[in-house]
Amino acid sequence: MPDRPPRRSDATRTTILAAARERFASDGYERATIRAIARDARIDPSMVMRYYGSKEGLFDAVLDVDLHIPDPRELRQHTVGETLVGHFLTLWEENNDALTAMLRVSVTNPAGAERLQRIFRDQLLPVARHICPDPEQAPARAGLVASQILGMALARYVLKLPAAVALAREEVVAWLAPTVRRYLTAPHP
Repeated sequence: MPDRPPRRSDATRTTILAAARERFASDGYERATIRAIARDARIDPSMVMRYYGSKEGLFDAVLDVDLHIPDPRELRQHTVGETLVGHFLTLWEENNDALTAMLRVSVTNPAGAERLQRIFRDQLLPVARHICPDPEQAPARAGLVASQILGMALARYVLKLPAAVALAREEVVAWLAPTVRRYLTAPHP
């Protein structure tokens, strides 16, 4: 069966989401308004409400992020750090607006923080459970990995600290990968 041609409503939703990502990333959840998002998308505010129901519904759609973490069964202890750090750098570079919005809002909005926690719990925790030597330590180890990944994301992509931005991708991987690997594979201190 041939693919159906894109509907106008699909294009409208895509346009609204793109405008919302940028607005939430730049203004945060509290200051972003439906009117401003609609203006950025060049549509009537009623269209935003029609498709998403509310600012919260739109925010949920913006933060519906799949980290596309590699299957834990395919990860190896000796390369897990390089694999995850490289994966997250690519993910962040390809989805900067969505992830920047998620990170900015999560530090100022309880619903955003809960969403970010859920994403990392559901998507990163399985990796820790598979790789770490003691599955009972998986939540703590996943939290440590998240601290490294989110810390670099904050420094490099949100705050744009010159030293973090200036690092070549290979340098970021070389610096962070051993720490991420240690968090996941080293014996408990």
